[in-house]
Amino acid sequence: MIVVGGEALIDLVPVAQPPGALLPRPGGGPYNTALALGRLGADVAFCSRVSTDGFGESLLAGLRAAGVDLSLVQRGPEPTTLAVPSLAPDGSAAYGFYVEGTADRLFTLPDALPASARALALGTCSLALEPGASAYEALLRRESRRGLLTLLDPNIRPGLIPDPEAYRARFRGWLPYVSVLKLSQEDARWLGGRVEDWLAAGPSAVVLTRGGEGLTVRTREGAEHTAAARPVAVVDTIGAGDTVNAALLHRLAAPGRSGPVDWPGVLAHAAHAAALTCTRAGAEPPYARELGA
Repeated sequence: MIVVGGEALIDLVPVAQPPGALLPRPGGGPYNTALALGRLGADVAFCSRVSTDGFGESLLAGLRAAGVDLSLVQRGPEPTTLAVPSLAPDGSAAYGFYVEGTADRLFTLPDALPASARALALGTCSLALEPGASAYEALLRRESRRGLLTLLDPNIRPGLIPDPEAYRARFRGWLPYVSVLKLSQEDARWLGGRVEDWLAAGPSAVVLTRGGEGLTVRTREGAEHTAAARPVAVVDTIGAGDTVNAALLHRLAAPGRSGPVDWPGVLAHAAHAAALTCTRAGAEPPYARELGA
């Protein structure tokens, strides 16, 4: 089982008609990652705190339809977090958030994960907003020590980080517990570090997404591999990075996988999945049948 921890929220996505209208769509980096893994056919569980309001019910319905295990989901009466993406002409998105007093911020450290868990993915808002951030951090440290493959996607949202230097220091403290660090070029610039330093601190691989230029991985052993982006008509990029997370985990944590990682194949799989997500409005990751997987 792959466990994905972090927020589930509602993206209020701009639509063309009527002018100024916003369409509520399920979202949140971890939510999208869990949804994408379910659609790829992985054995996946979502670990979060989700509101009992109407939005929360719709979020869980989406995961349930994708076959995601919900036994690790905590519930609460607090409202669901809302995110308002603003889209640039190239389809890229910036975000504003409504997060005060929302359910996902009150996540608490769960008891031991199921014995079948072999990987844990964390990231985005859930690692920036207290008090839940400390609980997710404790989960990362505990499960890493237990031997799980861990994937971290910081997916930086600057508007949610009041003290950037404190966050950067905290990020460096996570690295000894991370197996694979995946981040965008924008994240890397904001964090201000070097791949070499991150690899020396703990991860066995750093995967960098570069938009239309594709994906690159560098490993602790000094290998470097790149996969080109697939040319598609981009509607928006919402959920593309989360789909990359899912595709990476789908291959890296596959049952029975052993031996050296086929990084060219893994990256090509991720690039294909992310490209399909970009052809759809909002975070709509592909199904296994669309990838031939």
